[in-house]
Amino acid sequence: MASRSVNKVILLGNLGKDAETKFTASGISVSKFSLATGRRQKDAQTGEWKDITDWHNIVMWKTENVANYLLKGKQIYLEGRIETRSYEDKENQKKYITEVVCDANSLVLLGGGSREGGAPGGDPDRVVSMPRAGARPQSAPSAPDDMNQGITDDDVPF
Repeated sequence: MASRSVNKVILLGNLGKDAETKFTASGISVSKFSLATGRRQKDAQTGEWKDITDWHNIVMWKTENVANYLLKGKQIYLEGRIETRSYEDKENQKKYITEVVCDANSLVLLGGGSREGGAPGGDPDRVVSMPRAGARPQSAPSAPDDMNQGITDDDVPF
């Protein structure tokens, strides 16, 4: 019997630094940056709420069209998967790093950010989104009533 598993991460947060973009030998771009997400937790002893920031290492592939927008403070939404890899440091000690890996098709740039003007040459409150892989096409104009056969939008499963 085949087993199923899921490795999916959805994050909405702010970039902790400008993305560092490099290119592979075959010309594919890869950007690396940190993403901050926040949550609130009630302190068990004092009863006060505390803001907690979690930092995520992000590796994003195929970023040639968005790398200039991945700036410190910029709010983004992304989907990806968790990967853990190991390497040896200068003292031959084995180190592990956990990263969220995704590509630019799973990124949505949101308005705002710490830089003046937000996106280069644009309105800081303007929302810019990247096309999503497998996006659904626009629905066709509705057919005349005699062709509907009593089917409504509520009957469509998606």
